[in-house]
Amino acid sequence: MPCEPFGRASVLAAISELQQGKVIVVTDDESRENEGDLIMAAEFATAETIGFIVRYSSGVICVPLPSERLEALMLPPMVVNNEDPKQTAFTVSVDFKVGTTTGISAADRAATFRALADASTKPEDFQRPGHVFPLRPRPGGVLERDGHTEATMDFCRLAGLRPAGVLCEVVNDDGSMARVPDLIPFCQKHDLVLTSIADLIAYIKEGTASK
Repeated sequence: MPCEPFGRASVLAAISELQQGKVIVVTDDESRENEGDLIMAAEFATAETIGFIVRYSSGVICVPLPSERLEALMLPPMVVNNEDPKQTAFTVSVDFKVGTTTGISAADRAATFRALADASTKPEDFQRPGHVFPLRPRPGGVLERDGHTEATMDFCRLAGLRPAGVLCEVVNDDGSMARVPDLIPFCQKHDLVLTSIADLIAYIKEGTASK
């Protein structure tokens, strides 16, 4: 493991890992979803990294994008009335059209993630529906909503990367959701940084207070 799990040092390590195109694990509060998500910067997505995420996750891989980017790509909400208890804001799903086949392979999804992170792509470059699920984050980030959607965007921002990230929930071999006692050995085995949304919030507040 690149550093001890959780705490301020884990946030700094996570930022560094993202800048290098690596995957990190971020947990939320036990009273919320009590889950850990695999997260990386969308601009660095490869068949290898997405294949790793597919293997150890639920497989429903999402990509938070700023509201203005979603509007520019003409990606409306998936449903008019969002009944998700956590109000996760899914949009219509997409696949990148160029150089892909069915859209479901790790390579195809990686191409879609990179294309969504590329500001030059246009609505007509994507087909709908697809196998990648864009999300609309709250503009205030984790200080407004302490979810993985916002954490992904804040981490990309702090890393100085494009505002587009990849995230998916870690699952155990039996298909159950991985909790902290599962995630610590998982991150040790795969040499991943393990941090939390609470640590990220504290880090952002610390930086705001020092200004």
